[in-house]
Amino acid sequence: MSYRKKINKIIEPRQTSIASRVYDAVMLIAIVLGICPLMFRTQTETFWYFDIFAGICFTVDYVLRWFTCDLRSKHRKWIAFIIYPFTLMAIIDLLSILPTMNVLTPVFKVARVPRLLKIIRVVKFLRYFEPFIILYTVIHKQIKLFIAVLSLALFYIFIMALIMFNAEEEINPETGQLLFNSFFDAFYFAACTLTTVGYGDLYPISETGRVISIISSIVGIAIIALPSGIISAGYMDEISLRREEAKKSKK
Repeated sequence: MSYRKKINKIIEPRQTSIASRVYDAVMLIAIVLGICPLMFRTQTETFWYFDIFAGICFTVDYVLRWFTCDLRSKHRKWIAFIIYPFTLMAIIDLLSILPTMNVLTPVFKVARVPRLLKIIRVVKFLRYFEPFIILYTVIHKQIKLFIAVLSLALFYIFIMALIMFNAEEEINPETGQLLFNSFFDAFYFAACTLTTVGYGDLYPISETGRVISIISSIVGIAIIALPSGIISAGYMDEISLRREEAKKSKK
């Protein structure tokens, strides 16, 4: 096995080797330390070291992934090296490094890279944290089903908003205005009712509106439960599949 293949085997997730697990653990620590300063208003010298450590890890990871990208690509070798920097995760990796450059080099401070850019580092959890990887795999496999459920939910919200917008025409005694000044207000109310959030800023006044809201809430529970069931079933199936693959690899 060439050294490039060995590197690729280490940096790729779902590997069982000790080196790969250590690499994943270091990257997870780097991500946590990289976003830790965002939880505090004041920045200390310790946070500066956190950012340097995270930046070094992210830079090394970015270089290694670019260096071995052809081994994971379906394209030809030279095309893979050109395409890789423009892939979604490569862009996220690069944006995760930029805040550290702002700390190290005064030149980058002219650009005033926003502090909130560090939030992008959270997305890197998707690559190294196995539960997120499994969840992403489940959603990717069931994407058509999720789109169908989302379409159903949006259609139901639209219908309920249309009904409520025309059924609820009484004046709210507290505001002296109609409950829904625009169709967007009705759509917002229908979405909150469907998800059973219930912020309380909009609520039906008439008996007709209240009956419609009850029906909407009951149906909403069923619609919201659909993706939860799909994710739960798919998650368990994916875990079982990975366990079987791990057993086969040990034999």
